[in-house]
Amino acid sequence: MYKNIIVQEDIENIREQKIDFEKFRNKNVLITGANGMIASYYMFVLMSLNDFKNMNIKIYALVRNVEKLERNTNYSMRTDIVAIKQDVCEKINIDENIDYIIHMASSADPKTITSNPVGIINANVLGTLNVLELAREKSAEIIFTSTREVYGKVEGKEEIKENDIGLLDNVELRSCYPESKRMAENLIISYSYQYGIKYKIARIAHCYGPGMNIKEDGRIMSDLIGDVVQNKDIILKSKGDMKRAFCYILDGITALLIITLDENYNQIYNIANETEEITVRDLAYLMKDMYPNKKIDVKFEIEENTNKYVKFERVRLNTNKLEKLSWKPIIKLKEGIQNTVYFYEMN
Repeated sequence: MYKNIIVQEDIENIREQKIDFEKFRNKNVLITGANGMIASYYMFVLMSLNDFKNMNIKIYALVRNVEKLERNTNYSMRTDIVAIKQDVCEKINIDENIDYIIHMASSADPKTITSNPVGIINANVLGTLNVLELAREKSAEIIFTSTREVYGKVEGKEEIKENDIGLLDNVELRSCYPESKRMAENLIISYSYQYGIKYKIARIAHCYGPGMNIKEDGRIMSDLIGDVVQNKDIILKSKGDMKRAFCYILDGITALLIITLDENYNQIYNIANETEEITVRDLAYLMKDMYPNKKIDVKFEIEENTNKYVKFERVRLNTNKLEKLSWKPIIKLKEGIQNTVYFYEMN
């Protein structure tokens, strides 16, 4: 995956932005859940900094599937990646010093959330505890990828800032994901208060791109791109009135890197691209129109009792705090979709 032309173009774009990458020089970085889409791209940037700028960054990739890591990185032929095969819910033992821990080990797709809620909770709570204990031992800084879902239902606001608080139904099964992310955030805050751990928390909204799961993921962008790649008709189970705003992986990773290297510690940031809000219905027709040769149709098989994953209206995320660090999204929705579809059609 690292050598894919779309990925390489994205990484080159990130590498050429005004980010103080020198702070990574000679550093040791642990990435948990390193096979995930966002984690993989973060790792690819570090690999690229080694390849093109001789940064001498040592990457510790914590994964459960080393075969997938090999496919993504060809790590067995590299000297800058150390594979750590284990579940994040187990104690993490690393002899060397660690400077940064990029903690991304967590499933987020609706189907896993509803089929294995205990596993979701374990990864977010027990996994975060293990990461924090390692950070405490190594005096490492933690960058934790959280989710916009921690806000829950926010009423009476046109947009959500980092200090806003919403409601979650703690006895709803699907709350296992946002509730455990909330607990993980509080664990980080508590370790910072009690042990002096330095942290940044990134609440990410609807990030997509190469490396996403396009087979039975359950999230709308994944499913629609999967339909396009497989030349399948798009079947919507509702009227498609729900609104979303999607952030392409290049913009999401750029934001994470800026946050990582910023000198202001113990901060929380929203990461989202709110420039092109779109309904699910319009997104489906957009994809149909973008690929006329595929002859994809949009069909509606509306289920009256559809069990919606999100049961409240979307409120846009305020990203002013992140934008003050000189970040702004640069990839338009159509370009991001084209890049992602092309990536999968090449593989």
